[in-house]
Amino acid sequence: MAEKILIVDDEMDMLELLELIITDRTDYQVVTTNSPLEVPELLKKDTFDLLITDLRMPDIDGIELIEMVKQIDDQIPFIIITAYGTIESAVEAMRKGAFDYITKPFRQEQILLTIEKVMKWRRLQKENMALKAELEKIKKGSHG
Repeated sequence: MAEKILIVDDEMDMLELLELIITDRTDYQVVTTNSPLEVPELLKKDTFDLLITDLRMPDIDGIELIEMVKQIDDQIPFIIITAYGTIESAVEAMRKGAFDYITKPFRQEQILLTIEKVMKWRRLQKENMALKAELEKIKKGSHG
């Protein structure tokens, strides 16, 4: 099963560009939305391995979106992308749990390298959870 990336940005051009970069150069499946308000519904319908979001959007900003999503899935990693990068917003994003913070304009290689780092981390996270579950099963089996 291909790993999935959810991209949230109010600018359709940026959504299309990111989708094109990712689907053209990787095997990841991409789902896009220009409305951060749709994200909770998308997370209930499907499982995603990475969420890429714009920082500034009209209804909910990227930081608020992180907080909202963490209540639904606290394991999903984030990448914040912004044209209005500041040290303060970068620090806040990282404190809220963003994996990385990328400023526009970015190079294709930069976003692809960052996605690859996140996906490696995500695979290790899943493997760790599976091993912990297996260990618990073995522990219960030895006591029962």
